[in-house]
Amino acid sequence: MLTMLEVFGPLVVIGLISLPIIPIMSGKVTAKNAKYRVLTQISLFAATFILVLVFQINGVMAQASEAVAETTGFNGSIAQGLGFIAAAVATSASALGAGFAVAAAAPAAIGAISENTENFGKAMIFVALAEGVAIYGLLISILIINKL
Repeated sequence: MLTMLEVFGPLVVIGLISLPIIPIMSGKVTAKNAKYRVLTQISLFAATFILVLVFQINGVMAQASEAVAETTGFNGSIAQGLGFIAAAVATSASALGAGFAVAAAAPAAIGAISENTENFGKAMIFVALAEGVAIYGLLISILIINKL
């Protein structure tokens, strides 16, 4: 059963974090004051995040030890865990790289097509090559997971 602090505590914290941004949204703040308020909000969010992490470590550790004691079906190793992390990093890094590449190539392709419609095939090749990076990362992660 949840205590009152566990129910209303997060709501109070969210309210305190969002207080500095309310005058900014209502338009009653100058640029210098708005910058100070946004920095205050970011600082409050970071402090709250760190406090939540610190206070939750004990509960997570206790739950993890109970879960390990109860589960008997899966016996994983460090190598398997690192393999899953490697697959996740391969997919995420390739997706981010493809996103940056498409963000640079697509506007240039649209500009080239608007000037001369004959450039469509040449312009789309660069956008497709950028998307290929994400597909290659996904393939690498599938290969890593198949080896586990």
